[in-house]
Amino acid sequence: MPETFYVTTPIYYVNDKPHLGHVYTTMVADVVARHHRLRGDDTFFLTGVDEHSAKVVDKAAEMGLSTEAWAEQNAGAFKATFEKLEMTHDDFVRTSSAHHKAKVTEYVAALLKSGDVYEGEYEGWYDAGQEEYVPENKAKDQDYKSEVNGKPLVKKTEKNYFFRLSNYVPALLEHFETNPGFVQPDARRNEIVNRIKEAQDVPISRTGTGGWGIPVPGDEEQSIYVWIDALFNYLTYVDTPDRRHYWQSGAVHFIAKDILWFHASVWPAMLMALSKIDGYGWVNLPKMVYSHSYWISDSGEKMSKSLGNFLDPEAIDRCVGTFGLDALRYFLATRGPLGTTDSAFSAELFAETYNADLANTFGNSASRVTNMIGKYFDGVLPGPHAAQQRAVDVGGSDAVERLHLEAAGQRGLKVVREEVDSYIEQTRPFTMAKEPEKMPEVGGVLYNCTEALRIASVLLWPFIPDACEAFWQRIGCDYAAQMKANGGKGRLDEWVAWGRLKPGSAIEKGDALFPRYVAPKA
Repeated sequence: MPETFYVTTPIYYVNDKPHLGHVYTTMVADVVARHHRLRGDDTFFLTGVDEHSAKVVDKAAEMGLSTEAWAEQNAGAFKATFEKLEMTHDDFVRTSSAHHKAKVTEYVAALLKSGDVYEGEYEGWYDAGQEEYVPENKAKDQDYKSEVNGKPLVKKTEKNYFFRLSNYVPALLEHFETNPGFVQPDARRNEIVNRIKEAQDVPISRTGTGGWGIPVPGDEEQSIYVWIDALFNYLTYVDTPDRRHYWQSGAVHFIAKDILWFHASVWPAMLMALSKIDGYGWVNLPKMVYSHSYWISDSGEKMSKSLGNFLDPEAIDRCVGTFGLDALRYFLATRGPLGTTDSAFSAELFAETYNADLANTFGNSASRVTNMIGKYFDGVLPGPHAAQQRAVDVGGSDAVERLHLEAAGQRGLKVVREEVDSYIEQTRPFTMAKEPEKMPEVGGVLYNCTEALRIASVLLWPFIPDACEAFWQRIGCDYAAQMKANGGKGRLDEWVAWGRLKPGSAIEKGDALFPRYVAPKA
């Protein structure tokens, strides 16, 4: 049955242009969103940018631009990159938007009135690179250095407003106990539970932002801390009458492991606090916080702007220019660091994956089958044959729901390998075609192969939509048009049922969907 599904990415700092890390998280969310739309679910996919960061102020000054101009320039770069990569987000967050600022002000004012936010003084450690306050015990464990970039932590004393996180420790621990899938993968959950047990109240405001940010209600000298401002985006952008049902369906947040603390402790605790206030009874907790690992370089370093080893938009464009956008989508989604282990991004692995899975499997099989139909049946799909009756098992169709994207991608390719490639080797239609009396059997084999490829293409569509839609057009399937006419929703269960192709349909050969890549000689 169709459901309601809400998926988000973190919102990205606009202190610089986008890079591979931003593209990866957004691409994963896009694949999952496409899958849910294919199922027929009412899906909402949110991404965007975080503008109220001290990093943005500092970088703008360095570039000789106003903060607003620098934020505008880089927000545009993110939007353009995501558009070029055919992301299907339903809205794009800008924390400078009037709606977002008004809603954040409303939420914080309510928390101030309830007493869950109060005025106090912070004395302790601050990670300027992460814009994160670090408790003494954690700072000590990190040798008073950032666990992300290794730079020394800064000792700070300043007036702040605090959120009473400590009051929500029992409720948080109970939620983790009764909802074991709340933080994934499991190792991340264990890590965060131990930290929550020692949680103290957290600052939610800062001074000295020069007016860049959202003021604390009733105190213009304080700006709401960038992380609090940013977390609320998941709620502000669906806190409208026509979108509120997405939040209530239970959000799925995709994030990187370095921001797990905020998403798995501070954020649910603030939502618990807000839900107790009159008018906010509809506010519930997210369904899941999925914290993936990092892309690393061949040398084992995390890819990041500060280290200067990341893939920027120009490098990504070159990759797409050589292999195609579908190849990038497929590689990131199926070879990425969704688990607790970092993944190395290398040109060799990319080319190997492209050739093995896309060129030699789906692309080659599609060409092979349509070419035989052209050769033996003048490009007209033959009918099934009684001696060649067949069906495809597409079991394990919940792999995407469980966020096992590599398994989901391989599920589609397994259909190609077993029901097309191996089947052709067993039946050898090209040998049978030498005997005219066996042509009905040849037709039955090729019908089965085309039908198996059709089903595989439906399963693979969230990963390689452009190639699958091109293939659909060649075999006379109007699934893309049906989805467009139905508000982007498909009929997955119906479309993976066997026997939907009509004999007598025109079959086009077309160019190779994924031409085999041969590396240029040195």
